[in-house]
Amino acid sequence: MKNHPLARLPAEHRQTERIQALRGRKDRAARWIITIGGIGVVAAMLLILAYLVWVVLPLFGGAGASVEVLGQRPAWDGGTRHLAIDERGDLALRFDDQGGVDAFRLPGLESIERLRLPLAEGRRITAIAADLHSQGFLAAGLDDGQVLLLRHDFERLPGRPGVARDVVTELTFPYGEAPRHFARTAIDHLAVSERDGRLLVAALAGRRLGVEAGTSRTDFLTGETLLDSQFQGVDLEFPPAGLAVDGNHRWVYVGDDGGRLHRFDLPGLEPSGVLALGEAPLTAVAGLLGGVSVVAGDASGRVFQAFPVRGDDGAFELRLIREFEGMGAPVTDLLPELRRRGFVAVSDAGRVGVYHSTAGRKVLEQPLPVSDAKALAFAPRAEQLLAVGGDGAVARLLIDNPHPEATVSTLWRKTWYENYDEPRHIWQSTAANVDFEPKFSLAPLALGTLKAALFAMLFAVPLALMGATYTAVFMAPELRRKVKPAVELMAALPTVILGFLAGLWLAPFIEQHLAGLFAMLLVLPLGLLLFAFAWTHTPFRRHAPWSRGWEPVVLVPVIVALMALSLWLAEPLELWFFGRDLREWLGQVAGVGYDQRNAIVVGIAMGISVVPLIFSIAEDALHAVPTSLSDGSLALGATRWQSLLWIVLPTASPGIFSGLMIGLGRAVGETMIVLMATGNTPLMSWNPFEGMRTLSANIAIEMPESSVAGTHFRVLFLSALVLFVFTFIVNTVAEVVRQRLRRRYASL
Repeated sequence: MKNHPLARLPAEHRQTERIQALRGRKDRAARWIITIGGIGVVAAMLLILAYLVWVVLPLFGGAGASVEVLGQRPAWDGGTRHLAIDERGDLALRFDDQGGVDAFRLPGLESIERLRLPLAEGRRITAIAADLHSQGFLAAGLDDGQVLLLRHDFERLPGRPGVARDVVTELTFPYGEAPRHFARTAIDHLAVSERDGRLLVAALAGRRLGVEAGTSRTDFLTGETLLDSQFQGVDLEFPPAGLAVDGNHRWVYVGDDGGRLHRFDLPGLEPSGVLALGEAPLTAVAGLLGGVSVVAGDASGRVFQAFPVRGDDGAFELRLIREFEGMGAPVTDLLPELRRRGFVAVSDAGRVGVYHSTAGRKVLEQPLPVSDAKALAFAPRAEQLLAVGGDGAVARLLIDNPHPEATVSTLWRKTWYENYDEPRHIWQSTAANVDFEPKFSLAPLALGTLKAALFAMLFAVPLALMGATYTAVFMAPELRRKVKPAVELMAALPTVILGFLAGLWLAPFIEQHLAGLFAMLLVLPLGLLLFAFAWTHTPFRRHAPWSRGWEPVVLVPVIVALMALSLWLAEPLELWFFGRDLREWLGQVAGVGYDQRNAIVVGIAMGISVVPLIFSIAEDALHAVPTSLSDGSLALGATRWQSLLWIVLPTASPGIFSGLMIGLGRAVGETMIVLMATGNTPLMSWNPFEGMRTLSANIAIEMPESSVAGTHFRVLFLSALVLFVFTFIVNTVAEVVRQRLRRRYASL
């Protein structure tokens, strides 16, 4: 009875129930794990997006300022000529019109010491100009037409017990303590520039313009600095209203009361151009950092920027580049920043405007914290503006303006930069000199990204889709089981290896065989068609030892032979069609530049990395189409090609489209190949023979050298955000299209 089958049923039922219960628990656990994992992926993506936005937002946060009234020094009433702030922003110097120099601390105004300049008895300072490129270098104009050159600095002593002060003010006179004679009357305006051992001093006294230009050298015996210079003077035919000098010591600029800016060539002071800025008299003129741009303000409150531009004849002509938002009242002073292309404009209405020239905008406007300001000074890092009023009151503006150069216009539109003949899209974030003008245009990087992805997809899509179609539909099953894993194994090849090979082998090879590469586009299709025609009409095909689907075994050596034939025909084709080397013809006749590492090299190398991805997904989608659909179409009289075009491809189109979009995303985000196989030149060009720089490669190159929280740093994060958004849009569009295709062909 125990061995009877019916006696074992209850135990087997109980075991089945336990198995079902265990299976149900596993299903629920798997469902929860998958749900939590999906939520985690979405949360991670949202956190990445939030972090990118958090880093990028300060770029567009605008500027702000807070006012601090530091105190009042009655002894300073009415006599301040110049202010200077130390690098750290906690020490300052004040020059008065009697030749006194007061060193004091900020913000408490505690006096450190008082010095005097070596002026003759009764002499007064009437104008002081600071050199933007040589920190601490000044030219002081006197009431007798002389100019004194000096340099100031702070020496910080280590704090020790018993030492009364830890700061020593240094005044040095690199060209001697004797003033230099420029005019017979008081100096009204001054401009000075000292660069690379060259000195340029320009002074206006009434209508007399005097310039001293020279080259300094050091006596190797005494260590004394000697100046070999020459002086030129000219009487102006107009009332001057401001003065600036070119940083390369080629020109002197003088404003007049007719709203015009005059340029004089050096060293002879010959007039070389007049630029009309407006109708109102100019009231202030100053040169910006770099010595290329000149800014001017007039009696109507308007502010202008001009710089020389090379014309069609090769000569430089002074042009009006920008007109900024005005101050609403006559501009009385212009003060440039020491590290950026920014400046402040002061109006006689007691307001100060903070501007940035590259961005072409007024960043901030504030009322001055003192009345009748006698002098203002920027801290070297432009985080504070110190002002001394006519009553001796001292105040400062604490300016929060970290990213004035980053605007939608400068990031995406053409911008007119110094030393360029027209507005352009340019990315050039760093340079060797400190007066460099950063250029943060993302347009050439975005174009380079699209260009690299386009050429990669042009190479990869035909190969991947046609290969996947033949493998899934026509290839013999035995050969498919060998080919598909081999192609998928290509996806494991590191992209750094592909980039290395593309940069060091493929790029020189294409450069040497450029005509052969284009010959392949003609020889390969014609050769394969001729071979197919001959193959179908040869009796050998009927007695071939292999069955249908093994044609690639025959075609591979044919393709290799045709490629060799193309390379062999390259030289005759070059001489026949172009009469010379193709690269030479492109440059001299067609006017097309050729770079060794160009878009064609990137397209081939990146296409090789994308082909396995598209091929695998498309082949799986095609192979997954039920054979009953194709068999039914064949039974109704359709050919294999008709069945493929009208049944198999539409049914597999959602999967094929997904493969294309994933391949496009891979191409857009690729870094190592474009980093190693292009010239990394951010060009606005679709020329396939020129290189490019992509957003991802630019991040990899420049992120290590960017300062944290700086404009360069945040713009690189903006590049990453642009890539993130672009990938999100592509994936969203791909999913929407895939779902529509799936619904449309679900009934097949």
